[in-house]
Amino acid sequence: MAKKIMIVDDSSSIRGQLRFTLTQGGYEVIEAEDGQDALTKLRKNQDVAMVLCDVNMPRMNGVEMLEALALQSGTRPPVVMLTTEGAADLIQRAKKAGVRGWIVKPFIPDLLLAAVRKLAGEARAA
Repeated sequence: MAKKIMIVDDSSSIRGQLRFTLTQGGYEVIEAEDGQDALTKLRKNQDVAMVLCDVNMPRMNGVEMLEALALQSGTRPPVVMLTTEGAADLIQRAKKAGVRGWIVKPFIPDLLLAAVRKLAGEARAA
């Protein structure tokens, strides 16, 4: 059975590129439009193996979503930020909230799949 990867990005074209790359890599994909949508969908999909998340999104950005996840008890999937952002203070804030990686867009499909393969097998308890 394919592992589920959640893509969180407000850009439908980026979600489409990621969906294509991940399904070609053998993963099942769940899409969310922002952090708030992702939190709702994660509650309904407890078996998500990993989350790829943009930073800049409406309603709830990626770092806010990560901070909200850090407050939840139980097991949560590893989160990797996939963004155009590279500000050191933002990366530090995300690290403090438990981010597992930071990939700058545009992504290289083979490198993205390598990161997913490495992290999708791990889930950590809060």
